Amino acid sequence: MARAVNRPYMGKVHVSLEGKENMGKLAGKVALITGAGSGIGRATAILFAREGAAVMVADLVPEGGYETVKQIEDAGGQATFFQVDVSKSSEVERMVKSVVNVFGRLDILYNNAGVQGGYAMTADMAEEHWDKMFAINSKSVFLGSKYAIPVMLEQGGGIIISTASVAGMIGTPGVAAYGASKAAIIQLTKAMALEYADSNIRINCVCPGTIVTPLMAASSDPDNRPPFRQAQAMKRLGQPEEVAKVALYLASDDSSFVTGTAAVIDGGWTAGIPKWKPEKQG
Repeated sequence: MARAVNRPYMGKVHVSLEGKENMGKLAGKVALITGAGSGIGRATAILFAREGAAVMVADLVPEGGYETVKQIEDAGGQATFFQVDVSKSSEVERMVKSVVNVFGRLDILYNNAGVQGGYAMTADMAEEHWDKMFAINSKSVFLGSKYAIPVMLEQGGGIIISTASVAGMIGTPGVAAYGASKAAIIQLTKAMALEYADSNIRINCVCPGTIVTPLMAASSDPDNRPPFRQAQAMKRLGQPEEVAKVALYLASDDSSFVTGTAAVIDGGWTAGIPKWKPEKQG
């Protein structure tokens, strides 16, 4: 059952943090981040709070959500936790209502929650796996946006960001359902951006490559893991904080003329074939 489970904060949002000389891009803003109990979501929640936002940390797992809230509060920021199953309409609706009740508004929605699952060829894939990928990865973005947009329209604007993937841009054997669910996010982002561009609502998504997160660790067999490092020009895996910084750009006024875009953070994975080198001529 969806519920807000941290100390409520009523009235004007105010966040004081150490190191103010590096803060303030989101001062006075309210952000709702799903899947914020770990990985990219946690890194983004901490960064947004550091930049002045009050953050509602939403996640299915309370332990991770509470830990994110603790890290934000220990740094002097303002955060609250909301337990939610992002695939259920009633819970997502209550989540959006809760952030408005607690903080008075909703400026930034980051639809970040998602799952990957194991690797399977399409003919071997269980139907339930396909349904799960779309319910959690794609439907959750639709639901979050569906309930956040009316709030943003009423208050005069807002920002929506969603986590897609480079797997939604290029074919990746063994993860067809995951890739298709992420491609759906990219197309939904573009359609919504066109629908609400004249209402001061900017809508974008991020497309990470291989990022070191608990989700990646849980879904990968170390002995049968695809050679991700060899697939990208930069021979390393990305960090959650590197995605969070792009999300901050999209959430701030720095990207005031950016909407409908799929921002790629992949170390050069989708740029081409990094291992091939042309022979010298002449």
